Amino acid sequence: MVTKKEIKQSVVIAFWFMLLTFPIMVIKVNTIKNEVIFRWQALFWTGVGTFFASLIWNYFLRLKESKKRADIKDDVPTVHRLLNTPQFRTPFLLAVGVFFLAYPFVFPMYHTSIMISALVYVMLGLGLNIVVGLAGLLDLGYVAFYAVGAYAYALLNLHFGISFWVVLPIAAVLGAICGTLLGYPVLRLRGDYLAIVTLGFGEIIRIVLENWSEFSKGPRGIPDIPPPGLFGIELGQHATVIYIYFIVIALVLTTIFFVNRLENSRIGRAWIALRDDEIACQAMGIDKFKTKLTAFALGATWASLGGVVFAAKTSYINPMSFTIWESITILCVVVIGGMGSAIGVIAGALVLILLPEYLRAVAEYRMLVFGALQVIVMVFRPDGLIKSVRKTYKFERAEK
Repeated sequence: MVTKKEIKQSVVIAFWFMLLTFPIMVIKVNTIKNEVIFRWQALFWTGVGTFFASLIWNYFLRLKESKKRADIKDDVPTVHRLLNTPQFRTPFLLAVGVFFLAYPFVFPMYHTSIMISALVYVMLGLGLNIVVGLAGLLDLGYVAFYAVGAYAYALLNLHFGISFWVVLPIAAVLGAICGTLLGYPVLRLRGDYLAIVTLGFGEIIRIVLENWSEFSKGPRGIPDIPPPGLFGIELGQHATVIYIYFIVIALVLTTIFFVNRLENSRIGRAWIALRDDEIACQAMGIDKFKTKLTAFALGATWASLGGVVFAAKTSYINPMSFTIWESITILCVVVIGGMGSAIGVIAGALVLILLPEYLRAVAEYRMLVFGALQVIVMVFRPDGLIKSVRKTYKFERAEK
């Protein structure tokens, strides 16, 4: 039941939103005809839409509060239930597998290229999920390791002609080394201090790449980076995109396998213990410094692998491809998807990377809609789209 207070509040919100969006929604300048067009109808519909959106918002907030008061808990997301139920797990995984295998042959090359970008962010998100989601370390310079992988392939190929497949393991090792070198001096910090230091490290890497022209070619970047080879066979543009797509699929499956195994291993349990209570973790005999360092090294490894794929896909890189906004985007993938949840991170990457592209239909308003959707998710699903579910072990008395 809508109250008078909610109606009054919605009217005030609609008025202020109309006032704030007046320059965007009403005024349109036609530079060709040198005239200003006032779109009053757009302002009216903005007010109406905001009014009803506010009422719906209040309704769902009331629903959320009533669930809290009634102590209604739904701890296990539907996806986890499906995957834990044998009769549903096989058809579900089979359907997902068929969809991704058929995707490049059903959709145009443009959509396949976008999906490759989304899958690269799945790798990056799963790597950062080790650091942020499992170990609880806020890393705002994660893009630096992404840049390490991309520049490793570009420079090694440029100067020594080393192929994609040879650089892939080299970049993984370089990423782990860089993660260790960064982690060693800064992991005695925690919280905001750790975030600021990692942010500074990411910016240092970008500025070095931008100014050390003899090494990285500076702002000009490195062009003509070759795609992955296939036994010396020359592939057309469309065939190359499909080939890279299946390489990324294989790398994503490998990442999921390793991250899942790590999460359920001894080191994975140590990361979760460290995230939940650092002092209790140390009191139980866990070396928190080595545990943090391992998280940074492994997270950086997957970022470097993603960088190699990014360089091979775009065939051109420059320092502006690795700004702080990339780190923020990857962090959003983890937070909105569900911190600590591999399935959530995959969903978050697909939503955050694919959604802006498919919102191009609303032209200049797409980022506004995109931002609003992120706010809605954070308000109504603070644990993410698919939250993490801890494994529980049940011991039963054996029958004699």
